[in-house]
Amino acid sequence: MAKKGKLYQAALEKIDRTKLYDLEEAVGLVKETAFAKFDETVDIAVKLGVNPKHADQMVRGSVSLPNGTGKDVRVLAFAKGEKAKEAEEAGADFVGEDDMVEKVQGGWFDFDKVVATPDMMGSVGKLGRVLGPRGLMPNPKVGSVTNDIGKVVGELKAGRIEFRVDKNGIIHTVVGKKSFDADKLTQNIRALLDTLMKLKPSSAKGQYVKGIYVSTTMSPGVKVDHQKLVNEL
Repeated sequence: MAKKGKLYQAALEKIDRTKLYDLEEAVGLVKETAFAKFDETVDIAVKLGVNPKHADQMVRGSVSLPNGTGKDVRVLAFAKGEKAKEAEEAGADFVGEDDMVEKVQGGWFDFDKVVATPDMMGSVGKLGRVLGPRGLMPNPKVGSVTNDIGKVVGELKAGRIEFRVDKNGIIHTVVGKKSFDADKLTQNIRALLDTLMKLKPSSAKGQYVKGIYVSTTMSPGVKVDHQKLVNEL
């Protein structure tokens, strides 16, 4: 195992690894222990009591964070005609049809999010092998295949995030930046948790939220009192 640096060890010493922290306390500690010189991303990991091997327990969706992510999101929209114009007016960075499909097939990936209208999916479907592994393939389940493309583009530019439970039953996603006020980070986290609770599969038995860790890009994770947080929602 790689040896952690002195700054990481110093941050780790400030965290009681046996304690479950209130959300506000956890966020404050994450900001306090962040030591990188750049504006680190604040991440969250939520352990869910689901079995992703069962299709009816695959938790995925999207949420518009009330305070955004702090990142300039480059949106690629596959649309034509009036819908293409709608996407452009909403702030899409790149808009196109088959020409854009060919560009992506050729190895161009200078974008962060992808949205498409349903009538474009016949062409966009060809990109499954290159967009899928990157988590960029448009999907109606998370709202990225839609006729309301202007609204979705606007939400993505403003900080809408998409999430999907991994094979271990964990949701990993971003909730802001180290430079955010603590209140803004807690608001974003509560918005995400509220959405996750609404997506609880009916077939999932027992405890649904089993653990929550908050961290920055470089710092150690802080364990949140998940039961208390869920009860507050």
